[in-house]
Amino acid sequence: MKIGVILGSIREGRFGQGVADWVMEQIGAYDAPDVEFELIDLKAFNVPLLESATVPGSADKQYDDPRVTAWSQAIDACDAFLFITPEYNHGVPGAFKNAYDILGNEWLNKTVGFISYGAVEGIRVVEQWRQIVATFNMYDIRSQLSFSTFTENNNGTFAPNDRRPGELIRLLDSLLTAVRD
Repeated sequence: MKIGVILGSIREGRFGQGVADWVMEQIGAYDAPDVEFELIDLKAFNVPLLESATVPGSADKQYDDPRVTAWSQAIDACDAFLFITPEYNHGVPGAFKNAYDILGNEWLNKTVGFISYGAVEGIRVVEQWRQIVATFNMYDIRSQLSFSTFTENNNGTFAPNDRRPGELIRLLDSLLTAVRD
């Protein structure tokens, strides 16, 4: 089984890079021998704006732009996801939403968990993502992990509090239970 851990920020100096590095480090010690976790950094794909005349859900995973094809293949190869998402202005970051919208059936019927961050821990962005992923019948698990960019920030470096490793384990356990059921 393959779980895609999507880093959904493309900003320079992004706080999410520290979150993703920490998550992947913690996952390295997580006991799931039959599971592969892969970090998928949205920034690395340089996904263009959705401009194609073909509706992504009708594209049958065939895209005109090689960047979209590469993104499609990375997402399609996964059985489930963890979205690492910032909250921008009380909502979903534009680049991540565009990258979600530019695909179609690659997301269909897959399970997703959320790791958010922001001034108020990204709580509002997760609620928006839950509505969005329903479009492709994605199953979103209730457990989530939310970080504060104020209280878990040490001079620009991600500094999670002591309870976070246990919360991540519970999130991973919930995600894998949902995927296997």
